[in-house]
Amino acid sequence: MSRPPTVVATGPGSLAPVQRRTLGVLSGAQVLTGLGVAAGVSVGAIIAADVMGRRDLAGLVQTSQVLGAALLSLLAARVSARHGRGPGLAVALALGALGAVTAVAATQAQAVVLLLVGSGLLGGGTSAGLQARFAATDLAGPHDRARALSVVVWATTVGAVVGPNLVGPAAVVARVVGLDPLAGPYLVAAGVLVLAATVALLGLRPDPLRLSGGRGVGAVRPTLRSGLRAARASRSASTGIATAALAHTVMVAVMVMTPVHMHDGGAGITLIGLTISGHVAGMYALSPVMGWAADRWGRTTIAVAGGATLALASALAAVSAPGPSAVLAVGLVLLGLGWSACLVASSAMIADGVRGPDRPAVQGASDTVMSLCAALGGAVAGLVVTGLGFAALGWAAAALSLVVVGVLLRVRGPRRR
Repeated sequence: MSRPPTVVATGPGSLAPVQRRTLGVLSGAQVLTGLGVAAGVSVGAIIAADVMGRRDLAGLVQTSQVLGAALLSLLAARVSARHGRGPGLAVALALGALGAVTAVAATQAQAVVLLLVGSGLLGGGTSAGLQARFAATDLAGPHDRARALSVVVWATTVGAVVGPNLVGPAAVVARVVGLDPLAGPYLVAAGVLVLAATVALLGLRPDPLRLSGGRGVGAVRPTLRSGLRAARASRSASTGIATAALAHTVMVAVMVMTPVHMHDGGAGITLIGLTISGHVAGMYALSPVMGWAADRWGRTTIAVAGGATLALASALAAVSAPGPSAVLAVGLVLLGLGWSACLVASSAMIADGVRGPDRPAVQGASDTVMSLCAALGGAVAGLVVTGLGFAALGWAAAALSLVVVGVLLRVRGPRRR
Protein backbone atom coordinates (compact mmCIF):
# COMPACT_ATOMS: atom_id res chain seq x y z
CA MET A 1 0.00 0.00 0.00
CA SER A 2 1.28 3.48 -0.80
CA ARG A 3 1.27 6.16 1.83
CA PRO A 4 -1.35 8.94 1.52
CA PRO A 5 -0.37 12.02 -0.48
CA THR A 6 1.30 14.84 1.40
CA VAL A 7 0.91 18.55 0.78
CA VAL A 8 3.14 21.56 0.89
CA ALA A 9 3.13 23.24 4.28
CA THR A 10 2.81 26.94 3.57
CA GLY A 11 1.36 28.13 6.85
CA PRO A 12 0.15 27.07 10.26
CA GLY A 13 -1.96 23.95 10.31
CA SER A 14 -2.31 21.18 7.79
CA LEU A 15 -3.38 21.82 4.22
CA ALA A 16 -4.28 18.17 3.63
CA PRO A 17 -8.06 18.84 3.83
CA VAL A 18 -7.69 21.68 1.32
CA GLN A 19 -5.77 19.42 -1.06
CA ARG A 20 -8.38 16.68 -0.80
CA ARG A 21 -11.11 19.20 -1.54
CA THR A 22 -9.08 20.61 -4.43
CA LEU A 23 -8.64 17.17 -6.00
CA GLY A 24 -12.35 16.46 -5.60
CA VAL A 25 -13.39 19.73 -7.22
CA LEU A 26 -10.88 19.35 -10.06
CA SER A 27 -11.97 15.77 -10.71
CA GLY A 28 -15.64 16.74 -10.81
CA ALA A 29 -14.94 19.61 -13.18
CA GLN A 30 -12.79 17.31 -15.31
CA VAL A 31 -15.59 14.77 -15.71
CA LEU A 32 -17.88 17.52 -17.00
CA THR A 33 -15.16 18.99 -19.20
CA GLY A 34 -14.34 15.64 -20.79
CA LEU A 35 -18.03 15.00 -21.43
CA GLY A 36 -18.57 18.38 -23.07
CA VAL A 37 -15.50 18.26 -25.29
CA ALA A 38 -16.13 14.65 -26.36
CA ALA A 39 -19.78 15.37 -27.16
CA GLY A 40 -18.82 18.24 -29.46
CA VAL A 41 -15.95 16.41 -31.14
CA SER A 42 -18.18 13.43 -31.94
CA VAL A 43 -20.15 15.35 -34.59
CA GLY A 44 -17.82 18.18 -35.64
CA ALA A 45 -16.28 16.40 -38.62
CA ILE A 46 -19.69 15.20 -39.84
CA ILE A 47 -21.12 18.72 -39.76
CA ALA A 48 -18.05 20.12 -41.50
CA ALA A 49 -18.28 17.53 -44.28
CA ASP A 50 -21.96 18.30 -44.80
CA VAL A 51 -21.47 22.07 -44.80
CA MET A 52 -18.40 22.09 -47.07
CA GLY A 53 -19.45 19.15 -49.21
CA ARG A 54 -15.92 17.74 -49.01
CA ARG A 55 -14.88 14.84 -46.79
CA ASP A 56 -11.18 15.61 -47.16
CA LEU A 57 -11.60 18.94 -45.35
CA ALA A 58 -13.62 17.61 -42.43
CA GLY A 59 -10.48 17.39 -40.30
CA LEU A 60 -10.27 21.19 -40.22
CA VAL A 61 -12.72 21.18 -37.31
CA GLN A 62 -10.39 19.11 -35.15
CA THR A 63 -7.41 21.18 -36.24
CA SER A 64 -9.23 24.39 -35.25
CA GLN A 65 -10.03 22.95 -31.85
CA VAL A 66 -6.43 21.91 -31.22
CA LEU A 67 -5.13 25.33 -32.26
CA GLY A 68 -7.75 26.98 -30.06
CA ALA A 69 -6.56 24.89 -27.12
CA ALA A 70 -2.99 26.01 -27.78
CA LEU A 71 -3.88 29.70 -27.71
CA LEU A 72 -6.35 29.52 -24.83
CA SER A 73 -3.89 27.61 -22.63
CA LEU A 74 -1.86 30.81 -22.37
CA LEU A 75 -4.99 32.84 -21.62
CA ALA A 76 -5.93 30.44 -18.82
CA ALA A 77 -2.39 30.65 -17.45
CA ARG A 78 -2.48 34.46 -17.57
CA VAL A 79 -5.76 34.66 -15.66
CA SER A 80 -4.51 32.07 -13.16
CA ALA A 81 -1.31 34.02 -12.54
CA ARG A 82 -3.31 37.12 -11.72
CA HIS A 83 -6.46 35.81 -10.06
CA GLY A 84 -5.89 32.14 -9.16
CA ARG A 85 -6.64 28.69 -10.55
CA GLY A 86 -10.42 28.89 -10.18
CA PRO A 87 -10.88 31.99 -12.36
CA GLY A 88 -8.29 30.73 -14.85
CA LEU A 89 -10.09 27.44 -15.41
CA ALA A 90 -13.51 29.12 -15.38
CA VAL A 91 -12.56 31.57 -18.15
CA ALA A 92 -11.28 28.78 -20.41
CA LEU A 93 -14.37 26.66 -19.78
CA ALA A 94 -16.72 29.60 -20.37
CA LEU A 95 -15.04 30.27 -23.72
CA GLY A 96 -15.47 26.58 -24.53
CA ALA A 97 -19.19 26.90 -23.81
CA LEU A 98 -19.35 29.99 -26.05
CA GLY A 99 -17.65 27.97 -28.77
CA ALA A 100 -20.29 25.24 -28.46
CA VAL A 101 -23.09 27.81 -28.78
CA THR A 102 -21.32 29.29 -31.81
CA ALA A 103 -21.14 25.81 -33.35
CA VAL A 104 -24.90 25.41 -32.84
CA ALA A 105 -25.47 28.67 -34.73
CA ALA A 106 -23.05 27.58 -37.45
CA THR A 107 -24.89 24.28 -37.88
CA GLN A 108 -28.20 26.07 -38.27
CA ALA A 109 -26.78 28.62 -40.70
CA GLN A 110 -24.57 26.10 -42.54
CA ALA A 111 -21.68 28.54 -42.12
CA VAL A 112 -18.28 26.88 -42.29
CA VAL A 113 -16.25 29.86 -41.05
CA LEU A 114 -18.51 30.22 -38.02
CA LEU A 115 -18.13 26.49 -37.35
CA LEU A 116 -14.34 26.76 -37.37
CA VAL A 117 -14.47 29.75 -34.99
CA GLY A 118 -16.75 27.82 -32.65
CA SER A 119 -14.45 24.81 -32.78
CA GLY A 120 -11.48 27.00 -31.91
CA LEU A 121 -13.29 28.41 -28.88
CA LEU A 122 -14.37 24.91 -27.86
CA GLY A 123 -10.65 24.26 -27.49
CA GLY A 124 -11.00 26.21 -24.25
CA GLY A 125 -12.43 23.07 -22.72
CA THR A 126 -9.36 21.12 -23.79
CA SER A 127 -7.00 23.78 -22.41
CA ALA A 128 -8.87 23.80 -19.08
CA GLY A 129 -8.56 20.03 -18.88
CA LEU A 130 -4.81 20.26 -19.41
CA GLN A 131 -4.35 23.09 -16.89
CA ALA A 132 -6.39 21.23 -14.27
CA ARG A 133 -3.70 18.58 -13.90
CA PHE A 134 -1.19 21.25 -12.91
CA ALA A 135 -3.66 22.74 -10.45
CA ALA A 136 -3.67 19.37 -8.71
CA THR A 137 0.04 19.72 -7.95
CA ASP A 138 -0.09 23.18 -6.34
CA LEU A 139 -0.48 21.82 -2.81
CA ALA A 140 0.95 18.34 -3.35
CA GLY A 141 4.17 17.29 -1.64
CA PRO A 142 7.32 16.63 -3.70
CA HIS A 143 6.82 12.85 -3.64
CA ASP A 144 3.10 12.92 -4.42
CA ARG A 145 2.72 15.33 -7.33
CA ALA A 146 2.51 12.65 -10.02
CA ARG A 147 -0.24 10.80 -8.13
CA ALA A 148 -2.18 14.01 -7.52
CA LEU A 149 -2.20 15.05 -11.17
CA SER A 150 -2.89 11.49 -12.34
CA VAL A 151 -6.16 11.45 -10.39
CA VAL A 152 -7.38 14.47 -12.34
CA VAL A 153 -6.20 12.96 -15.64
CA TRP A 154 -8.09 9.76 -14.79
CA ALA A 155 -11.33 11.69 -14.22
CA THR A 156 -11.29 12.56 -17.93
CA THR A 157 -12.10 8.90 -18.65
CA VAL A 158 -15.72 9.20 -17.54
CA GLY A 159 -16.54 12.16 -19.75
CA ALA A 160 -14.55 10.88 -22.73
CA VAL A 161 -16.46 7.58 -22.70
CA VAL A 162 -19.93 8.96 -21.96
CA GLY A 163 -19.76 12.02 -24.25
CA PRO A 164 -19.98 10.29 -27.67
CA ASN A 165 -22.85 8.11 -26.40
CA LEU A 166 -25.00 11.21 -25.85
CA VAL A 167 -25.25 11.94 -29.57
CA GLY A 168 -28.58 10.09 -29.91
CA PRO A 169 -30.38 11.62 -26.90
CA ALA A 170 -28.94 15.05 -27.70
CA ALA A 171 -30.31 14.83 -31.25
CA VAL A 172 -33.79 14.17 -29.82
CA VAL A 173 -33.52 17.24 -27.61
CA ALA A 174 -32.38 19.34 -30.57
CA ARG A 175 -35.40 18.26 -32.61
CA VAL A 176 -37.74 19.15 -29.75
CA VAL A 177 -36.42 22.72 -29.60
CA GLY A 178 -36.45 23.06 -33.38
CA LEU A 179 -32.75 22.69 -34.12
CA ASP A 180 -30.77 20.51 -36.51
CA PRO A 181 -30.27 17.11 -34.79
CA LEU A 182 -26.49 17.36 -35.30
CA ALA A 183 -26.49 20.52 -33.19
CA GLY A 184 -27.68 18.52 -30.19
CA PRO A 185 -24.25 17.41 -28.93
CA TYR A 186 -23.05 21.01 -29.04
CA LEU A 187 -26.03 22.00 -26.88
CA VAL A 188 -24.98 19.36 -24.37
CA ALA A 189 -21.39 20.61 -24.54
CA ALA A 190 -22.44 24.19 -23.83
CA GLY A 191 -24.48 23.18 -20.79
CA VAL A 192 -21.92 20.93 -19.14
CA LEU A 193 -19.03 23.33 -19.79
CA VAL A 194 -20.95 26.15 -18.08
CA LEU A 195 -21.53 23.79 -15.16
CA ALA A 196 -17.83 22.85 -15.10
CA ALA A 197 -16.86 26.54 -15.07
CA THR A 198 -19.18 27.13 -12.11
CA VAL A 199 -17.72 24.16 -10.22
CA ALA A 200 -14.16 25.40 -10.77
CA LEU A 201 -14.90 29.01 -9.88
CA LEU A 202 -16.89 28.33 -6.73
CA GLY A 203 -15.24 25.10 -5.63
CA LEU A 204 -11.56 26.09 -5.68
CA ARG A 205 -11.78 28.19 -2.53
CA PRO A 206 -9.33 28.73 -0.99
CA ASP A 207 -7.42 28.87 -4.23
CA PRO A 208 -4.56 26.31 -4.36
CA LEU A 209 -2.27 28.53 -6.43
CA ARG A 210 -2.53 31.36 -3.92
CA LEU A 211 -1.90 29.06 -0.98
CA SER A 212 1.19 27.58 -2.61
CA GLY A 213 2.80 30.91 -3.44
CA GLY A 214 2.18 30.60 -7.15
CA ARG A 215 1.12 34.22 -7.43
CA GLY A 216 3.54 37.02 -6.78
CA VAL A 217 5.03 40.33 -7.83
CA GLY A 218 8.08 38.63 -9.33
CA ALA A 219 6.09 36.40 -11.68
CA VAL A 220 6.65 36.73 -15.41
CA ARG A 221 3.62 37.53 -17.57
CA PRO A 222 2.48 34.24 -19.12
CA THR A 223 3.37 34.21 -22.80
CA LEU A 224 4.87 31.45 -24.88
CA ARG A 225 8.23 33.19 -24.95
CA SER A 226 8.37 34.07 -21.24
CA GLY A 227 7.20 30.61 -20.22
CA LEU A 228 9.84 28.83 -22.28
CA ARG A 229 12.51 31.25 -21.06
CA ALA A 230 11.59 30.48 -17.43
CA ALA A 231 11.56 26.74 -18.19
CA ARG A 232 15.10 26.86 -19.54
CA ALA A 233 16.35 27.63 -16.04
CA SER A 234 15.21 24.16 -14.94
CA ARG A 235 16.40 20.99 -16.65
CA SER A 236 13.47 19.11 -15.14
CA ALA A 237 10.92 21.54 -16.60
CA SER A 238 12.56 21.82 -20.02
CA THR A 239 12.90 18.04 -20.29
CA GLY A 240 9.26 17.63 -19.25
CA ILE A 241 8.05 20.06 -21.91
CA ALA A 242 10.05 18.29 -24.65
CA THR A 243 8.81 14.87 -23.53
CA ALA A 244 5.16 15.93 -23.42
CA ALA A 245 5.34 17.58 -26.86
CA LEU A 246 7.05 14.67 -28.63
CA ALA A 247 4.89 11.98 -27.01
CA HIS A 248 1.70 13.91 -27.82
CA THR A 249 2.81 14.31 -31.44
CA VAL A 250 3.40 10.57 -31.81
CA MET A 251 0.07 9.67 -30.24
CA VAL A 252 -2.02 12.10 -32.29
CA ALA A 253 -0.28 11.28 -35.59
CA VAL A 254 -0.94 7.56 -35.33
CA MET A 255 -4.36 7.78 -33.72
CA VAL A 256 -5.86 10.27 -36.15
CA MET A 257 -5.05 8.12 -39.21
CA THR A 258 -5.97 4.75 -37.72
CA PRO A 259 -9.70 4.98 -38.64
CA VAL A 260 -8.71 5.76 -42.24
CA HIS A 261 -6.33 2.76 -42.33
CA MET A 262 -9.02 0.46 -40.98
CA HIS A 263 -11.73 1.85 -43.24
CA ASP A 264 -9.55 1.40 -46.33
CA GLY A 265 -9.33 -2.30 -45.51
CA GLY A 266 -13.09 -2.70 -45.14
CA ALA A 267 -13.48 -2.49 -41.35
CA GLY A 268 -16.93 -1.41 -40.19
CA ILE A 269 -17.66 1.65 -38.12
CA THR A 270 -18.44 -0.45 -35.03
CA LEU A 271 -15.05 -2.16 -35.07
CA ILE A 272 -13.30 1.16 -35.69
CA GLY A 273 -15.15 2.63 -32.72
CA LEU A 274 -14.15 -0.28 -30.47
CA THR A 275 -10.50 0.10 -31.49
CA ILE A 276 -10.49 3.82 -30.68
CA SER A 277 -12.32 3.12 -27.40
CA GLY A 278 -9.53 0.73 -26.42
CA HIS A 279 -7.03 3.46 -27.24
CA VAL A 280 -8.88 6.01 -25.08
CA ALA A 281 -9.04 3.53 -22.22
CA GLY A 282 -5.29 3.07 -22.48
CA MET A 283 -4.81 6.85 -22.35
CA TYR A 284 -6.72 7.47 -19.14
CA ALA A 285 -7.81 4.37 -17.25
CA LEU A 286 -4.41 3.52 -15.74
CA SER A 287 -3.16 7.07 -15.17
CA PRO A 288 -3.30 6.66 -11.34
CA VAL A 289 -0.96 3.67 -11.72
CA MET A 290 1.38 5.82 -13.80
CA GLY A 291 1.29 8.50 -11.13
CA TRP A 292 2.08 6.06 -8.33
CA ALA A 293 4.92 4.56 -10.37
CA ALA A 294 6.38 7.98 -11.20
CA ASP A 295 6.41 8.91 -7.51
CA ARG A 296 7.82 5.52 -6.55
CA TRP A 297 10.52 4.96 -9.20
CA GLY A 298 11.09 8.42 -10.60
CA ARG A 299 9.63 10.57 -13.36
CA THR A 300 12.35 9.86 -15.89
CA THR A 301 12.13 6.09 -15.46
CA ILE A 302 8.41 6.06 -16.19
CA ALA A 303 8.78 8.49 -19.08
CA VAL A 304 11.44 6.24 -20.63
CA ALA A 305 9.10 3.28 -20.26
CA GLY A 306 6.34 5.34 -21.86
CA GLY A 307 8.53 6.33 -24.79
CA ALA A 308 9.55 2.72 -25.37
CA THR A 309 5.89 1.68 -25.28
CA LEU A 310 5.05 4.35 -27.86
CA ALA A 311 7.80 2.99 -30.11
CA LEU A 312 6.46 -0.57 -29.81
CA ALA A 313 2.90 0.60 -30.42
CA SER A 314 3.92 2.54 -33.52
CA ALA A 315 5.84 -0.44 -34.88
CA LEU A 316 2.79 -2.68 -34.40
CA ALA A 317 0.69 -0.13 -36.27
CA ALA A 318 3.26 -0.09 -39.08
CA VAL A 319 3.09 -3.85 -39.64
CA SER A 320 -0.69 -4.13 -39.25
CA ALA A 321 -2.84 -5.00 -42.22
CA PRO A 322 -5.59 -2.62 -43.36
CA GLY A 323 -9.06 -3.42 -42.08
CA PRO A 324 -9.82 -5.59 -39.04
CA SER A 325 -6.53 -6.25 -37.23
CA ALA A 326 -5.80 -7.62 -33.76
CA VAL A 327 -2.23 -6.34 -34.10
CA LEU A 328 -3.48 -2.81 -34.70
CA ALA A 329 -5.95 -3.04 -31.81
CA VAL A 330 -3.16 -4.06 -29.41
CA GLY A 331 -0.95 -1.33 -30.83
CA LEU A 332 -3.58 1.34 -30.19
CA VAL A 333 -4.03 0.27 -26.57
CA LEU A 334 -0.26 0.39 -26.09
CA LEU A 335 -0.20 3.78 -27.79
CA GLY A 336 -2.60 5.06 -25.14
CA LEU A 337 -0.61 3.51 -22.29
CA GLY A 338 2.68 4.98 -23.55
CA TRP A 339 1.10 8.41 -23.89
CA SER A 340 -0.34 8.16 -20.38
CA ALA A 341 3.05 7.31 -18.86
CA CYS A 342 4.77 10.15 -20.71
CA LEU A 343 2.07 12.72 -19.91
CA VAL A 344 1.92 11.98 -16.19
CA ALA A 345 5.69 11.74 -15.75
CA SER A 346 6.48 14.82 -17.86
CA SER A 347 3.81 16.88 -16.11
CA ALA A 348 5.35 15.95 -12.77
CA MET A 349 8.77 16.98 -14.11
CA ILE A 350 7.38 20.41 -15.01
CA ALA A 351 5.68 20.77 -11.63
CA ASP A 352 8.90 19.74 -9.86
CA GLY A 353 11.10 22.06 -11.88
CA VAL A 354 9.21 25.33 -11.34
CA ARG A 355 7.69 25.90 -7.90
CA GLY A 356 7.72 29.71 -7.70
CA PRO A 357 5.38 32.36 -9.11
CA ASP A 358 6.55 31.58 -12.66
CA ARG A 359 4.57 28.33 -12.56
CA PRO A 360 1.52 29.50 -14.59
CA ALA A 361 3.75 30.89 -17.35
CA VAL A 362 5.75 27.67 -17.70
CA GLN A 363 2.69 25.42 -17.49
CA GLY A 364 0.75 27.50 -20.03
CA ALA A 365 3.71 27.44 -22.42
CA SER A 366 4.00 23.67 -22.00
CA ASP A 367 0.37 23.06 -22.95
CA THR A 368 0.63 25.47 -25.87
CA VAL A 369 3.70 23.71 -27.27
CA MET A 370 2.06 20.32 -26.78
CA SER A 371 -1.13 21.38 -28.60
CA LEU A 372 0.75 23.04 -31.46
CA CYS A 373 2.84 19.90 -31.95
CA ALA A 374 -0.34 17.81 -31.97
CA ALA A 375 -1.84 20.01 -34.69
CA LEU A 376 1.33 19.73 -36.76
CA GLY A 377 1.55 15.98 -36.17
CA GLY A 378 -2.01 15.42 -37.32
CA ALA A 379 -1.52 17.50 -40.47
CA VAL A 380 1.77 15.83 -41.41
CA ALA A 381 0.33 12.38 -40.71
CA GLY A 382 -2.29 12.87 -43.40
CA LEU A 383 0.35 13.88 -45.92
CA VAL A 384 2.59 10.92 -45.04
CA VAL A 385 -0.22 8.39 -45.36
CA THR A 386 -1.39 9.92 -48.64
CA GLY A 387 2.09 9.90 -50.14
CA LEU A 388 3.85 6.91 -48.53
CA GLY A 389 1.23 4.84 -46.75
CA PHE A 390 0.24 4.04 -43.18
CA ALA A 391 3.27 1.80 -42.60
CA ALA A 392 5.61 4.73 -43.26
CA LEU A 393 3.73 6.78 -40.69
CA GLY A 394 4.06 3.98 -38.13
CA TRP A 395 7.81 3.65 -38.59
CA ALA A 396 8.31 7.41 -38.49
CA ALA A 397 6.34 7.58 -35.24
CA ALA A 398 8.44 4.74 -33.79
CA ALA A 399 11.61 6.63 -34.67
CA LEU A 400 10.30 9.80 -33.02
CA SER A 401 9.42 7.76 -29.92
CA LEU A 402 12.99 6.56 -29.71
CA VAL A 403 14.11 10.18 -29.87
CA VAL A 404 12.01 10.73 -26.72
CA VAL A 405 13.75 7.81 -25.05
CA GLY A 406 17.17 9.11 -26.07
CA VAL A 407 16.49 12.59 -24.68
CA LEU A 408 15.31 11.12 -21.39
CA LEU A 409 18.22 8.70 -21.00
CA ARG A 410 20.62 11.58 -21.47
CA VAL A 411 19.32 13.30 -18.33
CA ARG A 412 18.23 10.24 -16.36
CA GLY A 413 20.98 10.06 -13.75
CA PRO A 414 20.26 13.12 -11.59
CA ARG A 415 16.50 12.75 -12.01
CA ARG A 416 16.03 9.41 -10.25
CA ARG A 417 14.28 9.79 -6.91
